[in-house]
Amino acid sequence: MAITIIDLVVLFLASFRLTRLLVFDDIMESVRAPFFTEVKEKTEAGKTEVYIVPKRQGLKGWIGRMLSCYWCTGVWVSAFCCLTDLFLPRIGGFFLLILAVAGGGALIESLVQRLIGETD
Repeated sequence: MAITIIDLVVLFLASFRLTRLLVFDDIMESVRAPFFTEVKEKTEAGKTEVYIVPKRQGLKGWIGRMLSCYWCTGVWVSAFCCLTDLFLPRIGGFFLLILAVAGGGALIESLVQRLIGETD
């Protein structure tokens, strides 16, 4: 299997975007919900804080722990992206390209926000 620099950049950006989508984005909150438990604690000031923690046991616990770790999820997402590219190059390639473009846009937006924030 020969991989070009372009292929590598697409895989890099696609895995970046899909990992962030799974771990952080609000749109995937309902997908993550079965693997986490809400824990409420009162602060010394009497305010209630809500923490989301992975389930303790079983497959749901394992998936919850994985989804709470950006690096862990990134490894599995990268494997998925590479296998998709290898075994489904036409359909998978289009899917990966969409994620890569979105990932590139997200990186640019982060850079713009950082630059704007530093000038304010």
